[in-house]
Amino acid sequence: MPRVYATPADLTAWTGKAAPADAERQLARASEDVDSALLTAVYRTDADGMPTDPDVTAALRDAVCALVEYRAETGDSGTGARDQWDSVSLGPASMSGRRTTGGRPGGVDLGDRAERALRRAGLLPGVVC
Repeated sequence: MPRVYATPADLTAWTGKAAPADAERQLARASEDVDSALLTAVYRTDADGMPTDPDVTAALRDAVCALVEYRAETGDSGTGARDQWDSVSLGPASMSGRRTTGGRPGGVDLGDRAERALRRAGLLPGVVC
């Protein structure tokens, strides 16, 4: 079962707004993306793979909430489709310049606030806590 690092209540506390109807789905996607960004991070976990250090738990919660907030502000669904092309025209159909996620942790666009939460906790770039 995938790990989810934040709840709809956490998201409400983070944004100051009611969580959207699909908050659980968005939080699960964001948690997967945070996991991808942390492939080289080392921290203590329980049997379910959840962090046991309260500071790491808080950083992951904050990063997930920040990522959901970032996606809401940028109109990103979290599917990765937004980053496929630099330019798209509908008539006569043309697409150009495939975007890349080079240089982003785990190839994921976390947004600045989520990335900073993980860096402050010492989780990026993959260090031993």
